[in-house]
Amino acid sequence: MKSDFPHIAMATLCGWFGITRQAYYQQNQEDIQSTIEEALIIQEVRKIREKHPRMGGRKLYHLLFPFMQEHCIKMGRDALFTMLSENHLLIRKRKRTIRTTNSYHRYKKYPNLIRDFIATAPNQLWVSDITYWRINTDKHVYISFITDVYSHKIVGYHVAETLAVVETIQALNMALLALGPTRPVQLTHHSDRGFQYCNPAYVKLLQHYNIGISMTENSDPLENALAERINGIIKEEYLSAYEVNTIKEAKALLGSVIELYNNERPHMSIGNLKPNQLHQSNVPIETRRLWKNYYQKQLTFVNQS
Repeated sequence: MKSDFPHIAMATLCGWFGITRQAYYQQNQEDIQSTIEEALIIQEVRKIREKHPRMGGRKLYHLLFPFMQEHCIKMGRDALFTMLSENHLLIRKRKRTIRTTNSYHRYKKYPNLIRDFIATAPNQLWVSDITYWRINTDKHVYISFITDVYSHKIVGYHVAETLAVVETIQALNMALLALGPTRPVQLTHHSDRGFQYCNPAYVKLLQHYNIGISMTENSDPLENALAERINGIIKEEYLSAYEVNTIKEAKALLGSVIELYNNERPHMSIGNLKPNQLHQSNVPIETRRLWKNYYQKQLTFVNQS
C-alpha cells in the first residue's frame, strides 16, 4: 500500500502517529477483510429477503449464523443490526387501520377457556383471527387464519372479498382436513367474539368434531395474542412486499407465503425451530427449549417427551 504523502517515508508517517509500519499494514488488511465480510453478509441477507422480504433482524441473524460459521465470520447481533441500518435494510412496522371484528351481534358468546392453558403438543389449541389485506389502491380482501399454538404452524387459511361466515369456514375446513382420519382427543378452538366465530354454522362444525369453543372476553389483544402476531408476520413480513390486483392473484400469493412461513421461518418463541418442523415432531427427544406462552406473563420449559 502506498503512502498518501509520496515524498515522506512510511516509517516516518507511522512514527508521527505512534504506530509501527506492521500495525499500519495489519489494520489496513483487517479493514479490507471486514469490508469483504460485510459484503458477503449483505449479499446473503438480500438472498434471504428474496423469499422473506420483510424478515426482521433477529430471524436474519439466526438464519445467517451457519453461513457466518462456514465463512469464519465473527459478528454479533448488535453489529448485524448496525450494518443493516447503515445499508437501509432494517424493517419498519406499519400501523393497522381497518377493524375486522364485530362482536355486537345476537349470537351466543363463549367464555375464555385458555387462561391457564399451556399447549404441550400439536392440535391441542388452535387460535383463529381475521385480518384485512390491501391488494390495490382502492380494494381490500380478508384473510382467515387458524394457527396451532404449540407449533405456530398455520393449519388453515382462506382469503376472500367479504367477511361472510362461509369464507371463514373455508379456513376451518382446511385445518380439519389436515387432521386426517385420527382426531385429537382434546382440541380447543380459541377466537375473538366476532360474528363469524359465533355464527351457528361455524359453531356446529366445531361441535361436530368435538372441539372445545373458547373466546376472548374483552378487547385486550393479549387474550388472542398469538393470532394477532401471526396476522402481523404474514402481512408485514411478506404480503406488504408484493403488488396484487385480483383475488385470484391474492390466493396464489397467499398459498406461497404460507408455505414459506410454515417451512422456512424460524421462531424465537419455539426455540428458533420452523413451525412445520415442530408440528411434525421432528425434534430430538432429549432437546429442552425455552418456550414463550402468549397467554401467561411467564416463560415455561416444555420437555419434548
